Amino acid sequence: MDLELTDKVAIVTGGSRGIGKAIARQLAREGADVVIVARGIEALQATAKELADETGRRILPIAADTTSDEQVRAMVDRAAAELGRVDILVNCAATAGGQGPAPSFEELTAEAFFADMNTKVMGYLRCAREAARYMRPQGWGRIISLSGMAARSAGRAPLGSMRNVSVVAMTKSLADTLGPEGINVTVVHPGITRTEASERVIANRAEAQGISREEVERQMSQNNTVRRFLTAQDIANVVTFLASPRSVAINGDVIAAAGGMPGAIYY
Repeated sequence: MDLELTDKVAIVTGGSRGIGKAIARQLAREGADVVIVARGIEALQATAKELADETGRRILPIAADTTSDEQVRAMVDRAAAELGRVDILVNCAATAGGQGPAPSFEELTAEAFFADMNTKVMGYLRCAREAARYMRPQGWGRIISLSGMAARSAGRAPLGSMRNVSVVAMTKSLADTLGPEGINVTVVHPGITRTEASERVIANRAEAQGISREEVERQMSQNNTVRRFLTAQDIANVVTFLASPRSVAINGDVIAAAGGMPGAIYY
């Protein structure tokens, strides 16, 4: 299937590594030029060169902190100035869940709460607001936000659920507002996903439990119904479809890219 992404311009925040990098790669493979955004310029430059060499598309690295209104606006303006337009925004700049112990209800501080929400929720909203300035005049755009399956579960660590549910609520509001103008807004909930950070997580769990790394990976693959440890590429495939004109029928909705969570029914 031709996803009709040739010569589209995408911005991917959190694009220097992990799921964001995989998304940037897949968008470029489909013919898009991609702006990758993160705070560290050296990692961005290395990733940009790698992806440009691999795909032959233009990959523009821009260092920006999505907790800053000024830096986000400057980043989007530069992207539009250098690449001519902004068609797609993928919000992926946030601390990944599952990389370490999250603060419990008793441990959660105001500082931790506001820092996390400012990055994942307000940061996503900042980027969407600025990107929409360029999408609206052209009557077309796609905004996809990476959230997480913690939106569908509760536990002693409430922050992950709170921030992810907030991303969903924000998305629905933006979809209702921007959908009539040709801009579709969606959420993807990744499940446990293999990225560069996974090796450290696996090693730590193996040491803590006194088991092999292979056993840890087997355990992690049992969390979904396809019995597979999903990769960043698996998530990128879903996001790339949502970024395309082919996804016009999906707006304001959530796609769970977690390999199927057992038990619960969502409708």
